[in-house]
Amino acid sequence: MGFNCGIVGLPNVGKSTLFNALTATASAEAANFPFCTIEPNTGRVAVPDERLNIISSITKSAKIVPTQLEFVDIAGLVRGASKGEGLGNQFLANIREVDAIIHVLRCFEDDNVTHVEGGIDPIRDAETVETELMLADLDSLEKRVTPLEKKARGGDKEAKAGLVLVERALESLRQGEPARKLSISDDEAKTFRMLQLLSAKPVLYVCNVDEDSAADGNGFSAKVGEMAAQQGAESVVISAQIEEEVSALEDEAEKAEYLDSMGLHETGLARVIRAGYHLLDLITFFTSGPKETRAWTVRRGAKAPEAAGAIHTDFERGFIKAETIAYIDFTELNGEQGAKDAGKMRQEGKEYIVADGDILLFKFNV
Repeated sequence: MGFNCGIVGLPNVGKSTLFNALTATASAEAANFPFCTIEPNTGRVAVPDERLNIISSITKSAKIVPTQLEFVDIAGLVRGASKGEGLGNQFLANIREVDAIIHVLRCFEDDNVTHVEGGIDPIRDAETVETELMLADLDSLEKRVTPLEKKARGGDKEAKAGLVLVERALESLRQGEPARKLSISDDEAKTFRMLQLLSAKPVLYVCNVDEDSAADGNGFSAKVGEMAAQQGAESVVISAQIEEEVSALEDEAEKAEYLDSMGLHETGLARVIRAGYHLLDLITFFTSGPKETRAWTVRRGAKAPEAAGAIHTDFERGFIKAETIAYIDFTELNGEQGAKDAGKMRQEGKEYIVADGDILLFKFNV
């Protein structure tokens, strides 16, 4: 199962620079003019997780394979995108395909880099993008009302339920609230997802600051942090320029030395990747043996067969049980045998909800 985050924002805020650094490539051309990125570029990145090395050292694995996230660099948006301005239609189509939004906001002054709105104001920029997404959702939902009303009058129960949900979403959007603020019951969740509303996607704000502000942020990023807290969202401060420079260094010692000189303990990208992982409400489980220790990704709340399916569809189809050891037990008892001897290896069935950090061995038959 793939999980991806779309990198969005106004032109010239540092989206493509961030993407280049994330994927350590120059596949997204970063240039000082709007619409530089036309086709969405994609790249997969490893999710940092120190538990992999610890587990591998216990099982003496020959190889370590981290879990990954996909990032999509999407064309810059301008006012009127919901009506097709700029590359609006393409932007909206591309963003509809991602699971979550990483919204890059320019939080630095630079006379050499133009701003499409003429000045630096990350709150205004965030509202511009959010408004366009909400306007696109309004347009999409309003077009669905008449067909649903016809079906509902004909006695279609699904249409009746769908109409109620659409009308609630419309009311929320007309009041200026994004669709993700709507309270959705478990029974409504599937229908709500099928609406594919752009403003329903979870958002992480990335504050792109100047190099001197990379460690502690600045006034612009502080305002974004306040806005994110009010929304129940998250924000991360990075300097895309620093991240690009770090990604160009091949020696890990050089990278560490460079980061230390900037007052940083880790790359901002590591924080962005982890925040994106958290934004999608994902957890990691592990498989480990002499050949390899590997991290796998599932959504929080996934049951054991679904986790097995992340490895191979046959594992899910023929699932019998999962031999399960909690990460804390695996590390404290020095691996599988120690966990077995201490009675900490459990046999879990189809209803078991996988916990973050579980070390699993699946038994299946097809």
